[in-house]
Amino acid sequence: MTWLVPLPVTIPLLGAALTLLMAGRPRVQRTISLTALTATLLVSAALLALTTTGGPLVVAVGGWAAPLGIVLVADELAALMLVVSAAVTVCVLIYSIGQGMADGHEETPLSVYHPTYLVLTAGVTNAFLAGDLFNLYVGFEILLVASYVLLTLGGTENRIRAGTTYVVVSLLSSVIFLTAIGLIYAATGTLNMAQLAERLDGLPDSLRLILQGMLLLAFGIKAAVFPLSSWLPDSYPTAPAPVTAVFAGLLTKVGVYAIIRTETLLFPGGRATVVLLILALLTMLVGILGAVAQSDIKRLLSFTLVSHIGYLLFGVGLTSRLGMASAIFYVVHHITVQTTLFLAAGLIEKRGGSTALDRLGGLARLNPVLAIAFLIPALNLAGIPPFSGFIGKLGLIEAGIADGGVLAWLLVIGSVLTSLLTLYAIARVWNLAFWRAPNPSMPAPDAGKCPPLMIIPTLALVALGVALTVVAGPLFAVGDQAAGDLSDRAGYARSVLGDVFRGAS
Repeated sequence: MTWLVPLPVTIPLLGAALTLLMAGRPRVQRTISLTALTATLLVSAALLALTTTGGPLVVAVGGWAAPLGIVLVADELAALMLVVSAAVTVCVLIYSIGQGMADGHEETPLSVYHPTYLVLTAGVTNAFLAGDLFNLYVGFEILLVASYVLLTLGGTENRIRAGTTYVVVSLLSSVIFLTAIGLIYAATGTLNMAQLAERLDGLPDSLRLILQGMLLLAFGIKAAVFPLSSWLPDSYPTAPAPVTAVFAGLLTKVGVYAIIRTETLLFPGGRATVVLLILALLTMLVGILGAVAQSDIKRLLSFTLVSHIGYLLFGVGLTSRLGMASAIFYVVHHITVQTTLFLAAGLIEKRGGSTALDRLGGLARLNPVLAIAFLIPALNLAGIPPFSGFIGKLGLIEAGIADGGVLAWLLVIGSVLTSLLTLYAIARVWNLAFWRAPNPSMPAPDAGKCPPLMIIPTLALVALGVALTVVAGPLFAVGDQAAGDLSDRAGYARSVLGDVFRGAS
């Protein structure tokens, strides 16, 4: 069944080509996009089932075997990320179609949107499946090109300015990443991650630390880790709601995924883990303090996005199986919940005419469905029992207590404080936007009506977020097994290199 492995990349790329050819036929574009992403979701689910029971699946692109050729590797972590990202992209696409209809763009949409969206999806899936550093770099670059187009849709001054900042920061990250790739190849003679897992161990400690630091710097910018996160709250809120949602849900998580993959496979237990824990604490606290100070819902959610990246770094930095399993569980939770909240923010903007808290009010009475669509994922994000956010944070706290170090205890305290401040920020939004009397400046009910194609995918993601609580046991078991596989570097190398690895042994 290894033929399934390239499909999450090739299906969106084929769909992008077809939608580009159908530029003058928006209904055909929508059909192709939905079909391609649904097929990607089904293939991803099949890969998760296969890797859970049978181990990693490896494909050598073009028939060139590793380590000379490019390999795509689907293990449990990659397959899990594929499933959740595909589910999110399908829902966001349906939402964007509904928004286009509501805004009067059904017959004359931007013809570049669908091909670009599919190319973005291909970049995400390629990054998750990459078995060598250069292919991972290619995935990031595909993301950069597609995300810049999506971020500047409409060509408004604010979007062009935000897009420029985003591109400059992303290019800086790419230059650092590419420089690190060149140095790694010069030092080891390979970029295949399975082979690097062995060869990097033979380098001097000082050189390994430099290479590790460069990769962490590049991925930290992409993941919006403090102090490399200031670009995100200024860039994301200016984009259309579905674009912001998919960016918030997926793009930073690709950076986190790269950190998880390289830290466990290439630099296990290195000295940089202390730095990761410090950055995790600072990212949590600075991000949530920024959220508390905001008066706009989109900017507030952007800062909470930064803050909760700290939880993921917390689990990675602990280097324990429980910490990694909790981080994997939490990344699935966070992709789902953060995307849902940004879609709900788009609905709030549609109904209320703004996301500024001083211009909103009474939404709980005016639109109870919208209130539910915001409240449930908001409570989930804050970690209120019994939601999945609480389960993920509890796992991280248990891992921190089990570690017993000073930094681990500081992170336990910081994570609890961050959860409380998240709840405060969410409660403030609820009080001002939903609970108080309606603002007279808000649009009339007919003018601000939310179309079903925007509400249905949002509620679907709300239900998915709740479902993560229902299936928390099996999902955590998958995360635990994936964490165990990440620590088995020799097993990964055997799966990828085969006879080459056995010969080297």
